[in-house]
Amino acid sequence: MTSTRSAEIRCQTFGPIQVHYDGRVLTPRPWTVLQSHWAAELAARSSPGPILELCAGAGQIGLAAAVLSGRDLVQVEADPVAAEYAWHNAAAAGHGAQVQVRSAPMQHALAAGERFPLVVADPPYLSTADIARWPEDPVTAIDGGADGLDLTRVCLRLADTHLTPAGVLLLQVAGEVQARAVVALLATPGGPALRHVETRQHDAERAVMLLARSTVSAR
Repeated sequence: MTSTRSAEIRCQTFGPIQVHYDGRVLTPRPWTVLQSHWAAELAARSSPGPILELCAGAGQIGLAAAVLSGRDLVQVEADPVAAEYAWHNAAAAGHGAQVQVRSAPMQHALAAGERFPLVVADPPYLSTADIARWPEDPVTAIDGGADGLDLTRVCLRLADTHLTPAGVLLLQVAGEVQARAVVALLATPGGPALRHVETRQHDAERAVMLLARSTVSAR
């Protein structure tokens, strides 16, 4: 993020909550509330435990799911400005006592023994060559590396490590083409022990994948 971005606070309705943010943080995309509702549906039939949100940004996707489902929530966000907004938004929604925000790179934010029945992730998924299409967005919030999957790979590894045996991951991707690339990653020998269950596509460039454990593990 750069210091030239506006710090004027904005507010947006996002499902059951109000989201506060400014120009230093990725603007909430209204369509992503679909991921929140899907997560709440899954949480209603999941085993006990908090939802884990990776790449939380201002926290709206995981927070809306937690409010809808009444679940506790652990949010991980590397950018301290976005993490501060996640704290604020949880408190403003009356859910602050049930939300823990960890401002750290996601590779270092979780303890070895932590397990979650549901992981929600919206990693930066644009290829570096594509980020110029979105000049108003903070680069770190949208740049997914040369193939757009750098942070997605991290999310997959962390879900593999930190899901409960019957846990699931809801992962945002850049449409059906990137969804197929994720399926290919899962088929790679030694890759995450996850399997594709379903993809819900919003449009050609936006989709959410449901991934589950491919085997029952004693983790």
